[in-house]
Amino acid sequence: MTPQALILDLDGTLVDTLGDFVAVLALTLDDLGLPAVDRDFVERTIGRGGENLVKKTLAHVGAKPGLFDHAWSLYQQHYATVNGAHAAVYAGVVDGLNALRAIGLPLAVLTNKPAAPARELLKRKGLDGFFTHVFGGDSFERKKPDPLPLLKTCEALGTLPSATWMIGDSRNDAEAARGAGCPVVLVTYGYNHGEDIRAVPALAHLDRLDELRLSGATSA
Repeated sequence: MTPQALILDLDGTLVDTLGDFVAVLALTLDDLGLPAVDRDFVERTIGRGGENLVKKTLAHVGAKPGLFDHAWSLYQQHYATVNGAHAAVYAGVVDGLNALRAIGLPLAVLTNKPAAPARELLKRKGLDGFFTHVFGGDSFERKKPDPLPLLKTCEALGTLPSATWMIGDSRNDAEAARGAGCPVVLVTYGYNHGEDIRAVPALAHLDRLDELRLSGATSA
């Protein structure tokens, strides 16, 4: 079973961006005169898009209703500046992407992060040259875990969902892939809302992207 193309998540799969989120939320909350949140809260909450993160954070710190629009604007401003400053490409990602490119597989990124900062992050981390498409949470009408973004990405790649593998780090990715009919491979090192990703069914659970084996997608 060999795929015709791969769709990869970004945050928690290709790049460890937790530090960026922590820094941006700290700046945003400080501007609003609200208490900071700890790193563990941020790690449990990221994964469903920046809007969701800001809403959950405001609720967590007890912010007054009606503050979201202002907070979201501040968050976006700070993210544009911070983007990638506290982030690092995971070990095994570059080697894994090089191996996939060497066998000619089309690769796309599908993230719930807005498309513009996603493309900028890939550029700043030297990963942009690997992908034929980069889609974000604002590219389609709905975000993961809805299957629509995967179906639309498959259309852009020109491949059937059943022949297009999703590689991600969370139940979000697995649910979206299952709904779209895409096989899924999960990495063990990302963010999964505090849950053990190994409990989520997948073709394989990888400790590094360069462990992917396309003759069955078994890990080393």
